[in-house]
Amino acid sequence: MANMEDYLLWRGDLSFEQAPFNDVDNLVLSQLAYVDWKGIIPSMGSKQRITLSVAAEVFFDLYSEEQLAKVKSFISSAPFFMKKVAKTARFKDIWLSEYVDHIDESAEKQFSAFHVELGDGTIYIAFRGTDDTIIGWKEDFNMSFIMPVPSQIEAVEYLNETIRIRTGKIRMGGHSKGGNLAIYAAVKAGPRVRRKIVEIYNNDGPGFDQNMIHSEEYQQMLPLIKSIVPEASVVGMLLEHDEDYKVVKSSGKGIMQHDAMSWQVLGADFETVKCVSRRSHQLNEALSSWINGLKAEDRAAFVESLFSLITASGAQKLSDLNADFFKAANGALKAYTQMNKETRAMLRRMLASLTDEIGRVRRRK
Repeated sequence: MANMEDYLLWRGDLSFEQAPFNDVDNLVLSQLAYVDWKGIIPSMGSKQRITLSVAAEVFFDLYSEEQLAKVKSFISSAPFFMKKVAKTARFKDIWLSEYVDHIDESAEKQFSAFHVELGDGTIYIAFRGTDDTIIGWKEDFNMSFIMPVPSQIEAVEYLNETIRIRTGKIRMGGHSKGGNLAIYAAVKAGPRVRRKIVEIYNNDGPGFDQNMIHSEEYQQMLPLIKSIVPEASVVGMLLEHDEDYKVVKSSGKGIMQHDAMSWQVLGADFETVKCVSRRSHQLNEALSSWINGLKAEDRAAFVESLFSLITASGAQKLSDLNADFFKAANGALKAYTQMNKETRAMLRRMLASLTDEIGRVRRRK
């Protein structure tokens, strides 16, 4: 089975003028957003830029492959993939600029993005998805009861500020939460900016609430939105959507299909199937029904309590939990026992109601 690395072998020798931008190119650029480019890609407003090939050289001067190999997280492969991308004729001379990377624990915000000038007169804006930080994951959960979350607000500000004086057409996208941010920024951007947008990619990212989906500004941008999900999509089916999906085959199992490196490629496109799997449909129907059945304040209380357990060990990243699972488990158990009786009961009730909803959906099928 072939993936994006095989795509680089098949199409990496062709410029964007020889072979126009396609959906797989979008996913390649979305993966580059998971690389820590701090101090390498020129920052927002600097009016400077750097080619991907030079940026890759600088990156691997700063970080050895041995050092990077020790990192254990779901995005740890991004630098190694980036190195391969930077060696291809198609991508090595693309220009990178306008980099931002903000983590704000007090605001519960994780946001990162940069510009990619493709050489065909267009710019692709890559928004980073949820990274390894616990703050980033909590912000994702906050989307179930807060709209907009801080990263969505910053995405709009970033798009308006960096595109205001740019000419040419704009593509934008991201993987996971990055896809959600791309859509939100496009929908909420100023009229002059929106007119420059030609495509918006949501690669297995969550949707929005009903108010957003049915708004006039969202419906105006809907024809430009391209949503791509794997067969067993979970994240990309959360909340509400109104756009069509391209469903791709994946070599992963279950939730691991969220990893875009598992998505199957054939030539200049993805290998596709007609619809998401039956199990994916059932799970997401249950999750949507469960979320919609809760009051916003109940969702907020559940998320706050859940993440207080996750962070009880002092971990700041998901990889910290994996590195010392027993410490993390002991910390969560201790934090749970120290919660008041009402909070413990609420957590048990919420989890039980989710289990019941999943069971009801499966019985109906």
